[in-house]
Amino acid sequence: MTIGALARAAGVATSTVRYYERAGLLRPSARSAGNYRLYSAADLQRLRFIRAGQATGFTLEDITYLLRPASCHRVQQLIEDRLGTVEARMKELRHVRRVLRQSLDQCREHEESGRCEVVADLSSRAKHA
Repeated sequence: MTIGALARAAGVATSTVRYYERAGLLRPSARSAGNYRLYSAADLQRLRFIRAGQATGFTLEDITYLLRPASCHRVQQLIEDRLGTVEARMKELRHVRRVLRQSLDQCREHEESGRCEVVADLSSRAKHA
């Protein structure tokens, strides 16, 4: 199949396929007489694997490693590392959510005054940073 057909089958843009090629994650199986890239069903499966890996939170570097024969121990370590990153990010996001909720409450509380206390607070912090 051509790059366009491969991209459609995987639900990605052709530029994504080209990006993965430049990153060394994907290669066309062959070239046509007109020098068009041609891909096989195995290439489609590989592209879907890459996308599934990204959706799971793996980096392209991680996926490059996973595409090679990897020991279960190394894969487990990769998953544990990624899980730690996700848990740290979730902690940060919970903090951001708390701050935003407090800011919204503060904003609503002072709405009638016509002065946004949240903006004033942020401005004050910016002066002291």
